[in-house]
Amino acid sequence: MDSDHVAELERWEDAGAVWRVIGRNASSVTVALLRCDGGEEVGQFTSADPRLLAFIGDRLSSED
Repeated sequence: MDSDHVAELERWEDAGAVWRVIGRNASSVTVALLRCDGGEEVGQFTSADPRLLAFIGDRLSSED
């Protein structure tokens, strides 16, 4: 079962941390999870979950 990446990104944002899209194609997205200062990458994941794709939309990061 896939993780709920939408909830994960919402929690990440609520904590003041940054996420950034580092790869995207027609059917999936790869997201990097960064420290609160937008610096060091602490994790990443790739997903084709339609909910996640809709949540991210055209944004490049949580700062958009």
